[in-house]
Amino acid sequence: VEKFWTEILNEFERICRGEVKPEQMMIMRDVTIAKSEYAPSERTVSKVQYFQEDEELFRYCTLPEILKYVECFTGPNIMAMHAMLINKPPDSGKKTSRNPLHQDLHYFPFRPSNDIVCAWTAMEHIDRNNGCLCVLPGTHKGYLKPHGYPKWEGGVNIMFHGIQDYDENSPRVHLVMEKGDTVFFHPLLIHGSGWNRTQGYRKTISCHFASADCHYIDLKGTSQEIAEREFVELLHKFYGTPKDTSLKDVFRIQGRLVKGERTNL
Repeated sequence: VEKFWTEILNEFERICRGEVKPEQMMIMRDVTIAKSEYAPSERTVSKVQYFQEDEELFRYCTLPEILKYVECFTGPNIMAMHAMLINKPPDSGKKTSRNPLHQDLHYFPFRPSNDIVCAWTAMEHIDRNNGCLCVLPGTHKGYLKPHGYPKWEGGVNIMFHGIQDYDENSPRVHLVMEKGDTVFFHPLLIHGSGWNRTQGYRKTISCHFASADCHYIDLKGTSQEIAEREFVELLHKFYGTPKDTSLKDVFRIQGRLVKGERTNL
């Protein structure tokens, strides 16, 4: 097990240094360090996402220990739709390392939501000091709420949309986790994470899985249109993709079969 985590960490560090450049991967930086003078290293990267084409990191998405639980939600035909390694940096004091309360379905153009599940694994000890997950239990039984940027003084990272209306008195649970601990959750579950008060970089790895039998939907005229528009603009800026690209196009390319047959997605 330790060998696996060492290999995952080594690959992440190679990506940060620019030694490995998998196609389609997005490398993100915290808003406070995006223009820093740091040489390329883990200190400058807050997240790598869409790593499905990186064979080393993608091993996480194929672990039998993960898939045996994923299949309970998706059935036998399993697609890896969105994979991330999050490297939450020490906060600069502006609290930009926190992630507002949100629902992951806001970013996904496929349904039904009950056939989608996230596996989220701690790569080290995680608690409230370094920004553990905070969840609102039972909210997965609700509906997709409108999202937007929170009005935070210190700034907000790009694509860190948050729910605009929620009951601030709702019970919250902070998930203290040890290395290798994994939580599985529904894409409608309201969750977020606090800021990193430590000097270390809090690392987690995750993947959103979906049944290959899911179907795509048109986001035009929905509350998700803001996410689609912003993401397409981001892709155009960094990769020169056409401005009329849709999120459906992105996920059709990014999605990767991990078990069974690719029946639809």
